[in-house]
Amino acid sequence: MADCGAADLSRGGMADPQPVRRRILRIRTRCRAWAILAAVAGAGSISAPATAQPAPNQPQPQARTEGAACPGLIAQRPNAPIAIIQRVALKPADVQITFVGHATFLIESPRGVTIATDYNDFVRPSVVPQIATMNRAHSTHYTLNPDPGIAHVLRGWGESPDKPARHDLTVADVRVRNVPTNIRRYDGATERHGNSIFVFEIAGLCIGHLGHLHHTLTAQQIDEIGRLDVALVPVDGSYTLDLDGMMEVLEQLRASLVIPMHFFGGTSLQRFLDRARERGFGVESAPAARISVSADALPARPTIRVLPGP
Repeated sequence: MADCGAADLSRGGMADPQPVRRRILRIRTRCRAWAILAAVAGAGSISAPATAQPAPNQPQPQARTEGAACPGLIAQRPNAPIAIIQRVALKPADVQITFVGHATFLIESPRGVTIATDYNDFVRPSVVPQIATMNRAHSTHYTLNPDPGIAHVLRGWGESPDKPARHDLTVADVRVRNVPTNIRRYDGATERHGNSIFVFEIAGLCIGHLGHLHHTLTAQQIDEIGRLDVALVPVDGSYTLDLDGMMEVLEQLRASLVIPMHFFGGTSLQRFLDRARERGFGVESAPAARISVSADALPARPTIRVLPGP
């Protein structure tokens, strides 16, 4: 099982220290790459994020302090076709990620556990997942009628703002947990804990789906999320978090691999990619909507990988 918290890497009593050593080596390599990115960002002329939480020049998530409360933003969007998923045999260390469309991915573990993110009535994988996560900013991010064949339906919102959703589920080789965030309603008011960032710990990887994120993250939220290897990120820059705010979040999370989602046509995606290049990210396009990811084959340089939609 993956462990996203950097502090937990020092735990003793493990039968085989090799996975821990490999993960420490990956983190050290990633820190060097992020140090280069910080230098690139500091050298250029970078405007301040359009949020109430200023972005640090060189984020240091391992020495975090309490941050200010998060501001909000808003979202929306219609249908897309169902993606046809072809199941394949995975290597023991591979996690398969398929971009179904909008904010929905199908994630498959080496032992065959399937997860659909932001499961809804408009964009669905062609297979019924064992686990479905949902957020409720808009109807394209949740459904009131999930397929009855789904064993675990995890809603990203709780009974009330004072009772946020809290999930910590383990199925075979997959652990799923969430970190609540806020959303902004159409009337402009903030709804506390209306969204969740879901973290999937699979095969030594920590994969984070940011959902319909409307604000930058506090130090507490960053600590709860832990260090991500792969981040699935909304990049429209308007309905969700603005581009400066999203770049701040990415610099805080320090994921090796970032996969864009929630973009409406090439223009909004290109704006995000241009901003990422300015901040020193590598940018590449995958030839297909499905990729395999393993802990031993993550890019050394923080990289944006664009998966084609259906």
